[in-house]
Amino acid sequence: MSFDNAYEALVADHAEGDARWAFGTGFDDPLAGVDTAVPSGVDGDDLAAYCLMLGDDALILSHRLTEWCTRAHELEDEVALANIALDLLGQARMLLARAGQTDGTGRSEDELAYFRDENRFRNVRLAELPGGDFGRTIAQLLVFSTWKLAEFSRLSRSRDPVLAAIAAKGVKELTYHRDYAARWAVRLGDGTDHSHERMQRGLDEVWPLVAELFTAHAVQRRVVDAGVGVDPAELRDEFDDVLGQVLEPAGLRRPEVAPMGRVADRAGRDGVHTEHLGYLLAEMQSLARAHPEATW
Repeated sequence: MSFDNAYEALVADHAEGDARWAFGTGFDDPLAGVDTAVPSGVDGDDLAAYCLMLGDDALILSHRLTEWCTRAHELEDEVALANIALDLLGQARMLLARAGQTDGTGRSEDELAYFRDENRFRNVRLAELPGGDFGRTIAQLLVFSTWKLAEFSRLSRSRDPVLAAIAAKGVKELTYHRDYAARWAVRLGDGTDHSHERMQRGLDEVWPLVAELFTAHAVQRRVVDAGVGVDPAELRDEFDDVLGQVLEPAGLRRPEVAPMGRVADRAGRDGVHTEHLGYLLAEMQSLARAHPEATW
């Protein structure tokens, strides 16, 4: 059954036992007709781990952006940030579902989102950075969406049909995310002295987390060799070019700061995170863990 909008899905009668979450069900499946078999020559565990990395990136930043609901300075931006968060949540759902399909466990997207501990998450640390300042959020979103758009543009040619379909859909969404962040970066950077200072400070606070985006994990190297993944090092030139096009008209300087340290050469992809992730997960997972069998 498909619906024209979310509200029809909420109020529609369904058969007894057909319980569902309030949102996210009852819509057309964007992966309908896509071959979900693991491509030949691809290790299912590696593909699952790679999907977790991509899915966790989207899931954690999505939660961060939802924290602006009721707190943004204008209603228009509150809606925009909420919509960006929903786009990322949609990407996370499909990627986590793919991870559960390919690792042999059959874990659902909800199990992976709500019942993993902090050291089991594989997102980059950039996604964890807390909000609280609009300039920092815009810097975070600009860096993330520029990097992720370059990655998904290449991932749309993946040998894995599911990853290719998710990426192709995500490219359209991420293009808007990048444009939204870029326009605000220029507006703030080329605005008043105060707005310029806050935008520059946001970039300075985000920049130590940039190097991690382009450092390949062993899993990433293996899925690249198998033809299903993207080498993050290949994204740096495009990233630098796009950031240059934004920073120049904004009058902002590219920060010259040292990368955030790693622990025994391990970082977010290895489950080593900042102190911020634990607090984020405590909030995000609390309801599901308090009522693990609940349905709507």
